[in-house]
Amino acid sequence: MIRKFAAPLLSIALFASPALAQDTAPAASAAATASTTVDADPALWVVKDDDTTIYLFGTFHALRPNIDWFDDAVKTAFDKSDKVVFETDISNPAKIQAGLMKLGVSTDGKPFTDKMTADQKARYVGLLKDYGMPATSLDMFKPWAAGMVLSVVGIQKAGFDPNKGAERTLLAAAQEAGKTLGKFETVEEQLGFFASLPEDQQLEFLNSVTEDQEAGVKMLNEMLKDWSAGDPDALGKLMNDSMTETPELANILLYNRNERWATKIKTMLDTPGTVFIAVGSGHLAGPKSVQADLAKLGVKTVRINYE
Repeated sequence: MIRKFAAPLLSIALFASPALAQDTAPAASAAATASTTVDADPALWVVKDDDTTIYLFGTFHALRPNIDWFDDAVKTAFDKSDKVVFETDISNPAKIQAGLMKLGVSTDGKPFTDKMTADQKARYVGLLKDYGMPATSLDMFKPWAAGMVLSVVGIQKAGFDPNKGAERTLLAAAQEAGKTLGKFETVEEQLGFFASLPEDQQLEFLNSVTEDQEAGVKMLNEMLKDWSAGDPDALGKLMNDSMTETPELANILLYNRNERWATKIKTMLDTPGTVFIAVGSGHLAGPKSVQADLAKLGVKTVRINYE
């Protein structure tokens, strides 16, 4: 996979797993689902004023089943919170699927494979075959949506389970505890970031998914290692720095959203209470993170250390 698409691929897992991949994902290898428990201490921050506390937690959208992270400081902060805010509404898979069908289905009647080179098409068809999918199974979609499907299937094949990702775990815990749920964006807004990409960038994204599966899995493992170690600097460098190669893509998928979220977080300080915010860890890493944008607004964030 091309490095600049690393962050979008993790966002993809959040959406497509319940809506698209559940019937197509191959079984993960025994090595990928090793039972040895790995203790993870992902990064956590807090924003406070006199009567409001807001925790900022960077998630990993698809995790291996043996990662033990929902404890210690993260669990303590979550339990104290009255409200949990996600990037978008992940509680209704049918809504996600409806959004994908509305924004991701092509209307021109021409399959995107017609715009691929012979080599690109051969790689694409070969990957579909490897995944047990017919060569024309995704022809109805726009390139970005086809890339989503293949990305999720590949993530699951490598042993990463979106349904065991941080968001799904937090959602289930929030619903069980009767916490109020919130979101920064609607499903259509978030899917729209991909749908609004020029077709050449959509095709580049799809081609990147088919180019080097082994390298993509290696990169996911590196990200997971940094996330588990609570190292946002290393994670930010791995996930975000390469996106500077395509500034427009970085602005759409990361930086513009970070600025909007920072503004919303500052506004949240006007309402007394305790809020737990869970967004992709790439948004809380790097020089243009949500924390950096909050600092520009005069809001201080403090890293919470594990004891």
